[in-house]
Amino acid sequence: MTCLSRRDLGLLVLRVGTGTVLMAHGAQKLFGCFGGGGLEGTAAAMEHMGFKPGKQSAIAAGLGEMGGGALLALGLATPAAVAAAAGAMAGAVSVHAPAGFFAQGGGFEYPAFLGFTAAATGLTGAGRYSLDHATGHVLDQPWTVAAAFLGSAVAAAAVVGRRARQQEQDEVETFG
Repeated sequence: MTCLSRRDLGLLVLRVGTGTVLMAHGAQKLFGCFGGGGLEGTAAAMEHMGFKPGKQSAIAAGLGEMGGGALLALGLATPAAVAAAAGAMAGAVSVHAPAGFFAQGGGFEYPAFLGFTAAATGLTGAGRYSLDHATGHVLDQPWTVAAAFLGSAVAAAAVVGRRARQQEQDEVETFG
């Protein structure tokens, strides 16, 4: 096995593993699989966490995780896939950040790891064992990487910022 094929095999394992975990999280949010709350339960949780409107937030998070994870696992449209996944994880990090870093204390370690793993895969590319490679990288061009990451960063900043403003407003209404 050459270095190149080992690298590509490693990327395949990383993509499929990370993509599958993300798909499972999205399925929890959208369909209630694996003990998740489904769309209604996730929407209520999103509202409680300050992501309003809750239903649209739940759909966006679920699709970012499930859709981004599926595309990542397949290695198809990898820049868009990882940008969607990393953006969804940015929202999750904002929820867990007040609890600190480590997941055992409710911190942001786990969603940050998933987001960084997805982002790193987007920067390296999906590898030879991917649908991007099989399609001649038509959906994985240098400009799509930049556009996807920029779009995701802007969207994540807007969502997280809106949540922070909503939390401040709720705090003022509660405590006067």
